[in-house]
Amino acid sequence: MSDTSKDVSDIKQAAEQVDSQQIDNNLKNTSHSNTAEELSEEERTPFIEDELRTDK
Repeated sequence: MSDTSKDVSDIKQAAEQVDSQQIDNNLKNTSHSNTAEELSEEERTPFIEDELRTDK
């Protein structure tokens, strides 16, 4: 069984130690783009069969 009071104090401690300038720098320096990554044919497989879809 977990001790939720300890979890809360850990979160509070982490929040108090946050360096907002470092977070800002990390976000600016990421190499992630806002474009979707190309999927393989297997990954493009729909979860719902086309003939069962009602949204078309």
